Amino acid sequence: MATIFSRIIAGEIPSYKVAENEQFYAFLDINPMAKGHTLVVPKQEIDYIFDLNDKLLAEMTVFSKKVAAAIEKAVPCKRIGVMVIGLEVPHAHIHLIPIQKEGDMSLTNPRLNLLGDEFAKIAEAIRDNVK
Repeated sequence: MATIFSRIIAGEIPSYKVAENEQFYAFLDINPMAKGHTLVVPKQEIDYIFDLNDKLLAEMTVFSKKVAAAIEKAVPCKRIGVMVIGLEVPHAHIHLIPIQKEGDMSLTNPRLNLLGDEFAKIAEAIRDNVK
């Protein structure tokens, strides 16, 4: 059975896409830790990030760097925090989270409740800055 991320990539489940190429898909987390919280996933369904071959992992990192630069231009923040947990969905993914301080990366922090139009505006602002 396809993971939720594979279904998002296939367009079966809607998402707020911020970037895409032939190998990766980046979209806003619908349960964000901060405005602009983005997930980067390989289009190939692989459960664990460290099961990616070295070339794909390196390319995913470079793709994530481009997305992070776009997030920084679109969302006021000091840095883009990077988190890889790997337990929530059995599909490798990287969290890119705009942060002001280290504590912003805590999984115990309350999540934001954004409306659809807020997601759409944030996604558009990030997309406009992806190079």
